[in-house]
Amino acid sequence: MARFLFTVWPFAGHVHPAIGIAQALRARGHEAAFYTGAAAGSLMESEGLRCFPFTKLPEQRVSELVSSEFPYRASMWLELRYAKRLQARLREWLLDTIPQQVADIEAVLAAWGPDVLVCDSAFWSPILVFREKQRIPVAVLSVTAACMLPGPGAPTWGRGSPRPRNAWMRARYTLERNLVRALSRGFRGQANALRQAYGLSALDCSVTEFAARMPLYLVPSTREYDYERRDLPPSVHYVGPCLWDKAATTPPPDWLLELGRVRPLIYVTEATVGTSEPFLLKAAARALAGLPFDVVMTTGKQRNPAQLDLGALAGNIRVESYVPQSDLLPRTTVMVTLGGSGGVMAALKAGVPLVVVPTEWDRPENAQRVVECGAGLRIAAGKCTPERLGGAVERVMAEPSFRKNARRLAAVFVREEGPARAAELLESLSESTASDPAAGRGAAVAART
Repeated sequence: MARFLFTVWPFAGHVHPAIGIAQALRARGHEAAFYTGAAAGSLMESEGLRCFPFTKLPEQRVSELVSSEFPYRASMWLELRYAKRLQARLREWLLDTIPQQVADIEAVLAAWGPDVLVCDSAFWSPILVFREKQRIPVAVLSVTAACMLPGPGAPTWGRGSPRPRNAWMRARYTLERNLVRALSRGFRGQANALRQAYGLSALDCSVTEFAARMPLYLVPSTREYDYERRDLPPSVHYVGPCLWDKAATTPPPDWLLELGRVRPLIYVTEATVGTSEPFLLKAAARALAGLPFDVVMTTGKQRNPAQLDLGALAGNIRVESYVPQSDLLPRTTVMVTLGGSGGVMAALKAGVPLVVVPTEWDRPENAQRVVECGAGLRIAAGKCTPERLGGAVERVMAEPSFRKNARRLAAVFVREEGPARAAELLESLSESTASDPAAGRGAAVAART
């Protein structure tokens, strides 16, 4: 039996995949615990998982940084003024919190003695400090379905560009990667100054690239979805979607049971946690009003549907703050979404085609992959009129190829096994370091005995 400590930010897209993997590890006889924000503590409790909450980390400030609208624009991301503003925001979140992360996690290591740290790909103290300082194995769990690691098999991450198909595209993407490295030089210098404070050597690459030097890097999707990439380090493993959205014993809401049986069901969602202007919901409310199918729209847990000013809603539209996708998607004909990784993976695993209207973060990347897989359509956020959105939904419903390709991906996802495969790889990592005191496992076991 081994102990695995998940260090994750307390946001649904970071916590939910980790819960699925933690449950799979417990099914294999291991222990799993979490170091995360107090906001996720009750969720861990309900699943019988031990939680060590943030103590020194400024959870409220981090939530503000992540939930507020970033100065990111997909069409202007290379402009220096946007890059500088974005880097300042990312530095405060990803780098400036590391000393507090370290102080908290050191206390957990002493109290609980984990054998392996599993960090989400945006939680950097295990990557930058603990693997070398404490000599403990570190596994990285990507919070994006589109792998962020740079390489010739994919465009520069963030814009949602097409996969490279010819020499001209490859040359262009190489130039963009070099420009990104140049713009990020100051960010890497700050990371190196932090490492120096812990007596560690300077990095010769970005933190994102350095994460792939950990012994295990898990990507919760498949190569078929992610541009068939073959340019990644051997530490990287595609494991399939790692989905969790509710306890298995929680029944679906009564009102949902009859939907999707007689008429098609369209599911419209902006995010599990939504905070910005609900432009997609407003467009959908007008585009889909009175049509011969049912519509369920979700606003996000942090927003009250009654306070969003969506206008008068037609009788075929129902608005909720949150509905577990595992309940809703089996009844869904088309999903309309901003394109977060968790929602896109859930839809494709259910064989549901999509209309994606991406904004920031990983959403442009997912939108383009959905298009290139033939499983849906992409609409630019600035062009999301009710007419264009309604036309896209009707096209996806009418053309069988979209559902056929979504179901093809669903079959691939089943083959990859998701949390079960991730747990198997984590178990192998633990076993490979069990007899190696330099890797930290021996010390952890000795502390428990």
